[in-house]
Formats: sequence, structure tokens, C-alpha cells
Amino acid sequence: MQAAPTPEPGSGQPGSRESKPGERNALGTEPSAYLRQHAGNPVHWQPFGDAAFASAASRDVPVFLSIGYAACHWCHVMARESFEDQATADYLNGHFVAVKVDREERPDVDAVYMAATQAISGEGGWPMSIFLTPEGRAFHAGTYFPPRPMPGRPSFRQVLEAVHEAWTERRGAVEENARSLAQNMGQVQLAAAVDVSRPPELLDAGLLPAAVRSLSGSEDPDDGGFGTAPKFPPSAVLEFLVRHAAVPSDTAEEAREMAGRTLAAMARSALFDQLDGGFARYSVTRDWSVPHFEKMLYDNAQLLRVYVHWVRLGGTAGFPAVEAADVAARTADWMLTALGLPEGGLASSLDADSVVDGEHHEGASYLWTPGDLERLLGAEDAAAVAWMMNVGVRGTVSELGSPLHPGRALDGDEARLWLDVMPRLREARARRPQPERDEKVVAGWNGLAVAALAEAGVVLDRPDLVAAAGRIAGYLERVHWRPAPEESAAGVRATGKLVRVSHSGAARGIGGLLEDYAFCADGFLALYSATGSARWYTLAETVIQAACTRFVDGGRLADSAGESAQVVSAQGGKPGLGFFDDATPSGAAAFAGALLSYAALSGSAEHRTMAGSILVLVPPLATRAPRVAGWLLATAQAALAGPLEAAVVGPAGPERDALHRALLLSPSPGLVVAVGEAEADDGGKPAEVPLLRQRPAGPGGAPLVYVCRDMVCDRPVATVEAALERVSSALQ
Repeated sequence: MQAAPTPEPGSGQPGSRESKPGERNALGTEPSAYLRQHAGNPVHWQPFGDAAFASAASRDVPVFLSIGYAACHWCHVMARESFEDQATADYLNGHFVAVKVDREERPDVDAVYMAATQAISGEGGWPMSIFLTPEGRAFHAGTYFPPRPMPGRPSFRQVLEAVHEAWTERRGAVEENARSLAQNMGQVQLAAAVDVSRPPELLDAGLLPAAVRSLSGSEDPDDGGFGTAPKFPPSAVLEFLVRHAAVPSDTAEEAREMAGRTLAAMARSALFDQLDGGFARYSVTRDWSVPHFEKMLYDNAQLLRVYVHWVRLGGTAGFPAVEAADVAARTADWMLTALGLPEGGLASSLDADSVVDGEHHEGASYLWTPGDLERLLGAEDAAAVAWMMNVGVRGTVSELGSPLHPGRALDGDEARLWLDVMPRLREARARRPQPERDEKVVAGWNGLAVAALAEAGVVLDRPDLVAAAGRIAGYLERVHWRPAPEESAAGVRATGKLVRVSHSGAARGIGGLLEDYAFCADGFLALYSATGSARWYTLAETVIQAACTRFVDGGRLADSAGESAQVVSAQGGKPGLGFFDDATPSGAAAFAGALLSYAALSGSAEHRTMAGSILVLVPPLATRAPRVAGWLLATAQAALAGPLEAAVVGPAGPERDALHRALLLSPSPGLVVAVGEAEADDGGKPAEVPLLRQRPAGPGGAPLVYVCRDMVCDRPVATVEAALERVSSALQ
């Protein structure tokens, strides 16, 4: 689009008028931290909803949709440069209805318009800037636009003027392009449809070694990770590699070494907060030395689980389990300390920026200069710390300095010095301006945290982490889960509903998406396996049943239940299903994983079939796009290695605890563990978890382990050694 001469607001041109009194920025009462960040803009922002689109229709103007999130550095930059500028705001208010979306609250909105943005501009990211018809169909899009033109990128004002000119002078072509894009997106969704009612084909076991070899071709063996800069933590891919390494094959050792190189590189880099623990969102450099400093719950929950599974696997010489255990423990502690909320849930993120003297500075809380170190530590120790942590005179991020970045394992003397100086550095950093926290609680991300903390508590022998997982799960049950009414209309199956977001202990907004249901169910099942409390199994079962009702229509699986007419319109009236991993695993892959675990505990052939139907997505992705299908591959690995079920029965006590813990420490990716009292033989109430039913204890009530496949069990064993031998032999 070419820029047109700029009409003044109220000039009488179509789509241009003075804003009426009362048409003001409407974000001040929104609970979203991201939306409230823009509540003081002179732009007349509206929240996403029918009212905003109706206003656009009545005014006969397009919608300008801006999507971002609270911890996004470039969102802050565009706000400061453009949305806080009065002249830009006046033009935007006069010619558009401006709508703000928190992508973390509305991933359904984000996903469809991200697809549109990539189709239109060939790029994607945040802030995302999309121009829509009043029906919600996209016709122009981009990401960050600067206040002045840059090589290859027009200014934001030029974009606004060009879109206004096209809307007023070439309306027919604009609307036809929008309809065509929506129809094409709908056809893509039809081509990617998954029918969970059809019996699945058997998985080809050769696909997973082929995926490992494909990943090896894009690995960066020197710096770890895949590809070049920018580098994101490949959490789902690492989970697949760790699971694959646990199963004997020609590529198991290759998978182990590949995973170990990346896990070690990230743990020893600036991506990992060397003082307080926890991982940043990504690195702008190939060697992980300059992070983008926002710290997200979803990244840290996934990485915690992967590092814990690495510990369980046994590590490698290059990245031993003991080092991984320290990273995992510090990540878990950071999650609970930095993101823990008094109501019981975990907050979403910490911002990339800190505000210093009224100005946003990326990473300011985390940066050091040699002078900073010398003032705290004295000249000799400061020089040693600066050398081993790569803090030079010239800051790698800004004039404020460099992040702490060893980039390698510290030797004995260095490690001792580091342990000595850490408390002083941590105390000094705590006195600095701190990044803001986005305190919204997202159901699915908290479900990821429940699973990670429950498993970390077992593997690291930290009962406090298991207890924390229980508190978070309790919050999800109490605040986010709305049980089904006791009675429903005749012939209508009543199910509960999961609400995606809560603020200050109150759930609000849209219902959960497929990923929310899947992550929560997986978390509850992991917590059940860790604790033996059937409460969590029952809740997971209820959530899975609700997901099957909510997201399966005529056998077809979808990511959402049509929360927005505009989103449906933007993709040609077709329900959407994404099967590529993004910052979190795809909802489809995560749901397949939860279904597999649930089927192993319940014996449900129906749910196992549904999981297998989703895994039909594996063959086209295993070798062509494994980097965006990590969780699907990890779930396929679990399916091929199992389903392997272990029922630990008998009275609670040290003997049962030893059997239970040994099984939970097994790295077998297909193993699901149930634990509980043996059923009474007097015809009383059966065990709540079907895997435990009709599994008697030994003589005198002694605990036993039943190792089963498809609920058909071998003869029970009474010792840890025998139980682990049964599990190990099943992997051969």
C-alpha cells in the first residue's frame, strides 16, 4: 500500500470524523496487566469483543487490532513511540476502532491473526498489528512499526494512512482480499482436520529415529540448540530427545548427547539467571549470551520438567545429573518465589524491562559492569568474577552492562568463589528497580507447573515441591473449574467448564482452550501419580470428559469452542486446530499425551483410540518439521514404549513408599504409576482408580507391584529390584 495525503480528523472524508465525547480509552477497568499498561494512552483502545466490532460497522471504519503481552519489550517500545503520541493517536482514533488484545488471555485470537499476519507479511511476532474488516477478517498486517521510516519498513503513520486510503478508495478489492484470505485459512484448517472417531493406524516405530536424525541436521553442536540466532529454548524437542534416549535404539545415544549439549549450554548461559534461577524467554545471540529478559511461567515449567527428566535419565559426562538437579531445584524455587501468588496460583511472567528514572530499560535489573562488581566485592574478587562471568568494560546489552554468563562449567576454585559472592550479588540486585509481574493466572500454564513441580518433588526428594504442586492444583480446582450442574436437560450430557484466566482469585473471561484442559489434566494425573491421592485422578478424569464434549464435534477436534464470532469469521467459518508447538506444546499433542496417561490408569480403550487418532499427525511431521512437533513426537515415544502400567498396592508405609518412589524414578517414557490401598476382598467399594482394582496385596498385606500392559498384568513382585527389572525388560 502507498501512503496517501493525510486528511485531518473531521475533514468529511469517508471514515473520518471527530471522536464523540465519551469515546475514550476503555482499558482502565480491565484486569489484564497488559491492557492496563495501555490505559493511559491517548488512543481510544477498546477490549476485543462484539461492541468494538459493532462500533466499527456503525462508523464504517476498519478495526486496528494490536496484540501483545505484558512482558513484551517491543510492545513497550511501540507504545512509547506511537501509542503515547497525541498526533498518532488522533489519527488512529479518527479513522479506526483501536482494539487491544492480551495474547496470553486470548490465544485463540492471537493464533488466527498470527496466521493471517504471516500469510500477509511473511513475518510474525509481537506487537502484532492487524487491520480488520468489521466482520473480523484481516486484510493488512505486520508486527512492530517504527515512528519514522526505516529501510524496508514504513513508519506506523504511513501504514495508517495507506490503509485508510485503501479502505476509502478501493473498498471492494480490500474486502475481496479479506474474504479470500479467510477462505484460504479455512481450507488449511479442513486439510489439517483430525477425526478422533476413526480407528488410528499403527505408528511406524522407524519415524522416531528418523526424527532424531533430522534434528541432528539442524543442531548447533558448538553452542547447543537448533538453528542460529535468535534461539528459543526448545523445550518440547528436548522432552522428546530425553524420552527417546531412555528406550534402546540405534539413535538413543545420539538423542542423549544432543539433549545434553543443549541443556548444558542453556544452564551455563545468560539465559539462565545465575543468581536467582529461572530462564529468560530466549537469546538474541547464538551462544545464549544476551537474553531477551522476560521470564515466563510456561517456559520455566516446561524446562523444569525436562531438567528433572534429565536427572532421572542419569545425565552424561558433559552434563551430569547433579548439575541438572541444581538447575532444576533453583528453577522450581524461582517459580514459587517470584511467581507465587497469595491465593495459591502462579503468575504469568516477569517483564523484560525495569523502569529506571522513569525510563524502560531492557534487562536493567540483571546487568552488571566491572565497576558494579568492584564496589561490592573488592578489586581482586571482582576481577575474577568479571572474567568468569563475561562481564566486560563494554556492556553486551547496553551501557548498563552485561548479564552474568559463564558459558561453561566452572572449575572447583571458580565454583567456590561463585558460591561465596552470590549472596552479596543477590542482595545488591534485590535493591535495584525490579521488573513488573503480570499477576494473571492462566489455567493451562499452571497445569504445566503442577506436573513439573510434582515430578521435581519426587526426583529431587523435595516433598515441599509436591506440596506446592498440590496447592496450585487446589487453586485450579477451586477457582478455574466450574463443576457441572447436578442435573442437566434430558439427553444432554452435563460437563464442567474450565475458565482460562483468573485475577486476584476470581476467574473471568473465556472458557479454557484445548491446551488448558490438556495441560491441567496432565498436571492432575502427574500429581496423582506422585501422591496417590485419588482426588487428582478423579478431577483429571472429569476435565478430560469435559474436553471431549467441548472440543470434539462430529469426530473433529478443535482448539476452541468458538468463543468469538470474529475469530471464526477470520478463518472462513471453520474451527481451527494447530498441531505445531509454539511457546507451549500444541493443544492437540498435549491432549493426546493426557489421553494416553488417562487411558493407562482407567483402561479406557476409547480414550486410547482418541490419542492414537491424534498421533496420525506424526508421519508428515517427524522428518519434515520435527522442531515444531516436539511434544507430538514425545507423546508418540510414550505410546510406542507403552502403555506400561505399574500398580503399587498395599498399606501406606516405608515399604510401599520405596516401591512407589523407585517406579517414579524410572525414565521409561511409557510408564504410568498408580498407588493406593489394596481393595478389600469383602465386596466393598472398588478402588477409585481402575488400575488398582482387583490387585490384592501380598501375604499379611505386604505391598506388591503389578506391571501391566493394556491392564493385563504379570505376576506381582515385592521388591524394588524385581519391579524395575519388569519395567526395564518391557523396553527391550
